[in-house]
Amino acid sequence: MAELFSEVDEELRREQLRKVWSRYSGLIVGAAILIIVAVGGWRGYQYLEAQKAAQAGSAFEAAAALADQNKHAEAEAAFTKLAATAPRGYRNLSLLRAAAEAVKRDPKEAVKLYDAIAADSGFDGAERDLARVRAAGLLLDTETYNNMLQRLEPATAPEATFRHTAREMLALSAWHANDTASARKWLDAISADGQTPSSLRNRAEALQALLPPAAKS
Repeated sequence: MAELFSEVDEELRREQLRKVWSRYSGLIVGAAILIIVAVGGWRGYQYLEAQKAAQAGSAFEAAAALADQNKHAEAEAAFTKLAATAPRGYRNLSLLRAAAEAVKRDPKEAVKLYDAIAADSGFDGAERDLARVRAAGLLLDTETYNNMLQRLEPATAPEATFRHTAREMLALSAWHANDTASARKWLDAISADGQTPSSLRNRAEALQALLPPAAKS
């Protein structure tokens, strides 16, 4: 009797499966095809991206080799060309390198390139701050303190990667402008930051010693 019931149950299950397949076979097959196509498309996309990255890597190395050979104009052109087609990582590195190569040719043009990077949301915060610092370094001897402050203040935030260099530049700019209060402000920020590199801290202490004593309140 138990075997009979088991056979009946099995027959019912097969009948239910036949009904489900008869009603939904088109949907099931369609869903399976979509899954296969989606997986295949993703695999194809990954392959193409890997190919692009490999090609960009080779082109980047070739451009860097030109820079190492002091062929700065050619290197700048190669980095600029690569940036137009490379994936984001190589694109950003190429634009930064193109700006660095432009320094040898025309510092003012390099500043424009760095400013464009600093304003480009396609770069992360650290890359944009790096561009700000490098542009400011080219302008340190000619720009007013207020202009330097406008350029560099975003890079002085407590967690900013290049905050130490940005603070030192602002201290130097303020000192050149005889703005003792601002110079002391940035030197104090350097001293208060426990992660300030020792070499920069020593330079800040030397500059601090050149300032007149703070007025007593």
